[in-house]
Amino acid sequence: MIYDTLLALDAERARPPVHAWHPTRTGRIDIRIAADGLWYHEGAPIRRTALVRLFASILRLDPDGYCLVTPAERLFVTVDDAPFIAVDFEIKGTGLDQRVLFVTNVGDAVPLDDAHPLRVGGHVDAPRPYVMVRDGLEARISRAVFYRLVDLAVARDRPDAPAGEGDVISIRSAGSWFDLGTV
Repeated sequence: MIYDTLLALDAERARPPVHAWHPTRTGRIDIRIAADGLWYHEGAPIRRTALVRLFASILRLDPDGYCLVTPAERLFVTVDDAPFIAVDFEIKGTGLDQRVLFVTNVGDAVPLDDAHPLRVGGHVDAPRPYVMVRDGLEARISRAVFYRLVDLAVARDRPDAPAGEGDVISIRSAGSWFDLGTV
């Protein structure tokens, strides 16, 4: 099944331990991650997918901003919105056993679960949905992917909402509900 294959491939990817690196040398590099997920260096798009994936693997969100981290240095980059885009998803199971797995523009497989929650920012007319990828780094869910999720969502009453404001559309994954918006 595609879901299991994507998870297995993602688990095999070796990710550098950027959380354990605390270099003293800090600077800025002219790299910008645009809102559409494209990476730029000195104003020109980075066209080599392998290079973007390498940079994405050493990206970290620190309290003072996004940075590329190595054991030797920490270089701040500009991120217009979220550093990644969720470009597709797969579903495994149905009902209470349903699991959603997002795929990002840099090849990460991200399960929708309590450790990788979905949140919707913006406003009712222009929702901006995001899923947590890792360590504070989010992927904005592309419009096409969001509309596919909405098609699969169910209307339900949110028990913690004030009277008359509890109707939401939600998707279930890994035993939890994730709200996509109000009805």
